[in-house]
Amino acid sequence: MTTLRAFTCDDLFRFNNINLDPLTETYGIPFYLQYLAHWPEYFIVAEAPGGELMGYSATVLMLCMFTVMGKAEGSVAREEWHGHVTALSVAPEFRRLGLAAKLMELLEEISEKKGGFFVDLFVRVSNQVAVNMYKQLGYSVYRTVLEYYSASSGEPDEDAYDMRKALSRDTEKKSVIPLPHPVRPEDIE
Repeated sequence: MTTLRAFTCDDLFRFNNINLDPLTETYGIPFYLQYLAHWPEYFIVAEAPGGELMGYSATVLMLCMFTVMGKAEGSVAREEWHGHVTALSVAPEFRRLGLAAKLMELLEEISEKKGGFFVDLFVRVSNQVAVNMYKQLGYSVYRTVLEYYSASSGEPDEDAYDMRKALSRDTEKKSVIPLPHPVRPEDIE
């Protein structure tokens, strides 16, 4: 049985197997600690019965087989207060078990409780498996961000989709009306 629990600093040394996936963005330890300090409610771990990491995501960090990590950001006055999925990754041996969907559901619940208008995330345009999964979870492409991802050399590498799902506070679903043209990373607030 998978156990969901709060993420701890020790978990930083237990999820390397998940970060080896070439489609997973990897961050330094200070980045993860910043999320843990500022948005602990968005940092949750899922542990397999044997204690192995399943995956993670930023907004909620899931351990064992999967994790999710995220944060709350934006402006309430401009109806931009939202939950943001920084990372979502499931170890290959634990995929297709509904873990990513469960993590996203938890993130959405937390974002609802915090009064968010929507949840957003960025995903590589080429990662059609993830794009299709997010669409099945009710997300839609809000805009394309040109050259969002960089290669290991630091050179622009690939575009991203900014995908969004409106929450109950956005009664008119204004937050998910697609932009008609792509944007550049420097244009993102």
